[in-house]
Amino acid sequence: MRLLLIKLLFGLLAISALAGCAQIHTTQAGVVGINRSQSMMLSSQEVEQASAKSYAQQVNKASNEGELNADPAMAKRVRTISNRLIAQVGIFRPDAASWKWEVNVMQNEETNAYAMAGGKIMVYSGLITKLQLTDAELAAVIGHEISHALREHSRESMSRAYAQQMGLSIVGALAGLNKAQTDLASLATDITLSKPNSRTMESEADLMGLELMARAGYDPRAAVNVWNKMIAAGNKGGLEFLSTHPSGDTRIQELQKSIPQVLPLYEVAKKS
Repeated sequence: MRLLLIKLLFGLLAISALAGCAQIHTTQAGVVGINRSQSMMLSSQEVEQASAKSYAQQVNKASNEGELNADPAMAKRVRTISNRLIAQVGIFRPDAASWKWEVNVMQNEETNAYAMAGGKIMVYSGLITKLQLTDAELAAVIGHEISHALREHSRESMSRAYAQQMGLSIVGALAGLNKAQTDLASLATDITLSKPNSRTMESEADLMGLELMARAGYDPRAAVNVWNKMIAAGNKGGLEFLSTHPSGDTRIQELQKSIPQVLPLYEVAKKS
C-alpha cells in the first residue's frame, strides 16, 4: 500500500509538471484589447492537423447524407459574409490570412455553428432559419466563431485535456494499469462540438467578433440582437448553440459596453 501511495504521489507530481505549459500570446490586442497569455502544451500544427481531420469527417458525413450546402443560396450568403470577416483577421494575427479557410453550411435543424482550428467553419441551417438572422446578426455569430479559431481556444482547451489525460496515464502506468491513448482528432471533435468554452474564452470571442464585424462593415449593435434572439429561443425549448456558448444578461451588458469602441471602425468601413 505504501509503495502504491508513493507511486501515486509521483504521478501527481508528474501532473503538476505537465501544468508548466508554454505561455504564449496567440493574437494581437486589437482596439478591444485582448492581451491574455495562454497555456499551451500542444503545438498549433498538431491541433490544426487534428481539426482538419475532424472537420473533413464532418464534411464527408454531411455530403454523404445530402446535407452539405443543400441550399446553394444560403451557402453563398454564408460564404460572402464569412469572406468579408476573414479579410479582417490580419488585425489580430497576420498569419491567419493565409490559413486554408473552409466555409460550409450543413442542412440541419440544430441551431449551431462552429469554427475549428486553422479556419474550418461550419454553420447549421437551423441557426439561420429558426432565428431569422439578418446579415449583420449572422456576421456576429460567424465573427464570434472565427475569433475562437484566431485565439486558438480549441488548442488551449485540448492542451488542458491532453495534460489531464497524460497525467492520468502516468498515474495508471505507475499503478500498473494500462496506459490510455489520446486520439487528437476525436479530442478536437469533442472540444468543438460538445464542451462549453470558458467564460474568459467566450468574452474574448465576443469582443474580437465585434471588432471583426465592425471592420467588415457590419453594424456591431447587431451582436446584441442576435444574443437576445438566442436566449429567447433557448428559453422556449432548447438551443444547441447555448449549450456550448453560455450567455446571459452580463454577457449582453459587456457587449453593449464594448460597442462604442468599435463603432468608429464600422462608420469608416461602411463608407468604403
